[in-house]
Amino acid sequence: MVHVIATIDIAPGKRDEYLELFAQLVPKVQAEQGCLAYGPALDIDSGISVQIPLRENVVTAVEQWASLEELQAHLTAPHMGEYKDAVKDIVVGLTLQVLQPV
Repeated sequence: MVHVIATIDIAPGKRDEYLELFAQLVPKVQAEQGCLAYGPALDIDSGISVQIPLRENVVTAVEQWASLEELQAHLTAPHMGEYKDAVKDIVVGLTLQVLQPV
């Protein structure tokens, strides 16, 4: 199993538009072989002192995949290409953390 934390930087003022497009993607990804969890999350003010500053223009995708191979297949799925085309003028940066539980 692998966990993925995708940090998606959104152009200022475009977060709601991005979330609408992402919502259309979620059921397609969740239907993929090996997808155990997939969804967006937003920063909230927790009041916990060590929390990083809130990021207004960031959406975090939290994912869980049965295997690294299934994650890699996900990245080349046709709907992912369609999604990338749809958000190319909205997403200004992306970082991934791919983690293995111990």
